[in-house]
Amino acid sequence: MASNFNFIEALRTSAILWVLVGFSVLTLGIALERVYYYWRRQGRPDQALDQALRRIRSGDLREAARILSSCAHPMGAVSAQIVEGEYVEGEQAEEQLQIALSEQRLLLERNLGFLGTMAAVAPLVGLLGTVWGIMRAFHDMSRTGSAAPSIVAAGVAEALLTTAVGLIIAVPALMLYNNLARRMNVMLTVAENDARSVRAALAGAPERRPAVREARDAGERRRRIERNVVERVADELETVRSE
Repeated sequence: MASNFNFIEALRTSAILWVLVGFSVLTLGIALERVYYYWRRQGRPDQALDQALRRIRSGDLREAARILSSCAHPMGAVSAQIVEGEYVEGEQAEEQLQIALSEQRLLLERNLGFLGTMAAVAPLVGLLGTVWGIMRAFHDMSRTGSAAPSIVAAGVAEALLTTAVGLIIAVPALMLYNNLARRMNVMLTVAENDARSVRAALAGAPERRPAVREARDAGERRRRIERNVVERVADELETVRSE
């Protein structure tokens, strides 16, 4: 039976099957691009972190930034941005880290949404083809007035074929989407942990110690100014209320 099936003839008579073929080509292209991209971004984060920390402790921040920038793993870009940027503390430091991580997340998430969409949409389009094929079979029956297998075979074959093609597209797309999403979360977690280690090492770096003191002094001055402003406003309100 399979040897007598003509896929080209099915393409000529089924517009839905053409849609599914287009989905399969796009899904395959994006899947290959994402797999290659994640393979290039693996890098060696542990080795790069160890070398960078040694350079930071010795005061060679420029070499540490170069080592981190050369690491393909997201940890390299995030940590290099922290080393090359101005030293900040508290909420500003956390905001700097989160911005760097979000930039890497955007790169890793690119086109993943399409794979997830194909995993959800392809079976539904296949189901639409199933309904369309059954409708075609009933139409052929009413047109000829016969329910012979040769009459309804074309419609039933189209119905089963579109369902199978939809599942063939959806199952690998869903598996790849889940795998890449898990790898993305792991890579970003490693990048965040390593970047925090780099930031902690920077606090004691010889070249950054003056910057650390200046940042702390600036924070203290800012907090004193804010307290003074609050006390002044409170005194003015108390004066107005007493009047």
